Amino acid sequence: MSKLDLNITKILVANRGEIALRIMRSAKEMDIKTVAVFSEADRNALHVRYADEAICIGPAPSNQSYLVGEKIIAACKTTGAQAIHPGYGFLSENAGFAKAVADAGLILIGPTPQAMEIMGNKLSAKAAALKYNIPMVPGTEEAITDISEAKLRAVEVGFPILIKAAAGGGGKGMRIVEKVDDFEEQMHLAVSEATSAFGDGAVFIERYVTSPRHIEIQVLGDTHGNIVHLFERECSIQRRHQKVVEEAPSAVLTPEIREKMGKCAVDVARSVNYVGAGTVEFILDENLDFFFLEMNTRLQVEHPVTEMITGLDLVKEQIKIAKGEVLSFKQEDLKINGHAVELRVYAEDPLNAFLPDIGTLQTYSTPKGNGVRVDDGFEEGMEIPIYYDPMIAKLITYGATRTEAIARMVRAIDEYDITGIQTTLSFGKFVMQHEAFTSGKFDTHFVSKYFNADSLKEDDEREALLAAITGVLLLQKDKGKIVTATQNTAQTSNWTKNRKNYN
Repeated sequence: MSKLDLNITKILVANRGEIALRIMRSAKEMDIKTVAVFSEADRNALHVRYADEAICIGPAPSNQSYLVGEKIIAACKTTGAQAIHPGYGFLSENAGFAKAVADAGLILIGPTPQAMEIMGNKLSAKAAALKYNIPMVPGTEEAITDISEAKLRAVEVGFPILIKAAAGGGGKGMRIVEKVDDFEEQMHLAVSEATSAFGDGAVFIERYVTSPRHIEIQVLGDTHGNIVHLFERECSIQRRHQKVVEEAPSAVLTPEIREKMGKCAVDVARSVNYVGAGTVEFILDENLDFFFLEMNTRLQVEHPVTEMITGLDLVKEQIKIAKGEVLSFKQEDLKINGHAVELRVYAEDPLNAFLPDIGTLQTYSTPKGNGVRVDDGFEEGMEIPIYYDPMIAKLITYGATRTEAIARMVRAIDEYDITGIQTTLSFGKFVMQHEAFTSGKFDTHFVSKYFNADSLKEDDEREALLAAITGVLLLQKDKGKIVTATQNTAQTSNWTKNRKNYN
C-alpha cells in the first residue's frame, strides 16, 4: 500500500483521559471508528465508554499497561485497527515503539522512528538544527566526557551556566551552576540524576539565560515535503519546569521575530524530513533574541490554543497526513485570529508546593458560554487515580483580544466547580489577575518571583470575607422581603379573606 492511498477506517488510541477523548471525537467527525485501550484502573473511564471498542491491556501501573507496546500492537491486530494515535506522553515519542508499529504493518499517526530518535536526544537535535544555522545558546555541542575541559568551556561561556541531560526532560538532570567552584559537584549530580531517570548519563552545558521566556512553534509536515508553521505559543508560566498556563500568540513577539522563529522552526523540521505534527521549542531572552531548545515529536498538551487562533483541528490534520494527503493549505494561507489562553487543571495543591492530590470528585461542574472550551476525561463521582499524571482537564478560553481571553478565563475559573480534591484553579486565577501576566512582562521564573501560598491564602480569605458579607446582606434583605410579604399576604390574601367568612 503506497503512501498515497492509505485507507484508515479504524484507529486505536494508545492513551487515556482527556487526550484519548479529544482524539476520538475528531476521528468520529471523520467517520473513523475508534478503539480504546485501558488499564484495570480505567475500566470505567469516559474514553472507554466513548470508543466503538475497548480492550483491557493490563494492571493499573503504566509499565504494565499503557507503556507495553506489544500489548497495544496486539490490540490493533485483534480489533483490525489499521493505525495507532499515541496522543502525548506514554509511548508517543518512543522511537522503538514507532519502529515496532511499522514492522507490524501498521500506521503510526506521528513522525518516523528516525525523526523521533534524532530529536529525542538534545545533542543530536542540536546537530541536526545546526545544518540550517539555527541560533543556539552558547555552550557545548557534544556530550561532556572530560570534566576539566568542560569546566574551561564553562568559564569561556560565562557563569551562571546550565548543565542539561541530553535525554529526557521535565527538569531532570538539570543543574544551574552559579560559580566555577561548584561546577564539578553539580556535574556529578546531573550525571547521576540523568542516569537514574533516563538510563543515559550524557550531559552538556549551555549559558544560563537569566530571564528566559519559553516560546514554541507548532509545525505540520506532510509526506510530500510540505512543512508549515502555525505560529507560536507562550509557555512561560511553569512549576517544576513543567507548563501550567499557555497562550497563543505571545504578548511580546513582533511580526518580524515571529516570522524568523517560524522559518527556523520549519528548517528544524526539514532537517529530519519531519512528517506530522511537532513542536519546535525556543528560549527567548530579555533582548528578544531566541535560541533553539528542543523539538517535541508529538501533539502537545497545549495544542488547543493553536487550534483556537487558526481554526484548524490538529488531530484531523495528523490523520490526513498519516493517510498520505497533501496539506490543504500553504504558509501564506495561515493567519492569527484573536487570542487563546489555556490553564491545565491539575489535581494538585498550590498551597502545598503543587503536590498531587488524589480523591473523589465529589462535585464536578464545568464552565460554559461563549469562548470557553473544556477538554477533560472525568465526571462527578469519579476518582483521580494515583498511577498517572494528575491533570483533570484543560480549560481554554478564546477572545478577540488578549484582554478578552483573560477576562473569560477568570470568569470560567469562577464557574468551574470542583470539590473533593485540591486543584490549580485558584493558582490560575492568581496568574490571570497578576500585573506581571496581564502586562506581558513575565518569564519562566513567574512562580518563584510572585507566587507563594500566603498570597493565595490572602486571596481566598478576602473572597471568603466578601462572600460572607454579601451573604449577610442578602439574608437581611430577604428577611425584609419576608416580613413585607407576610404583611401584604395577611391584608390581601384570598385565603385570609375566605377564612374570615368561615369564622
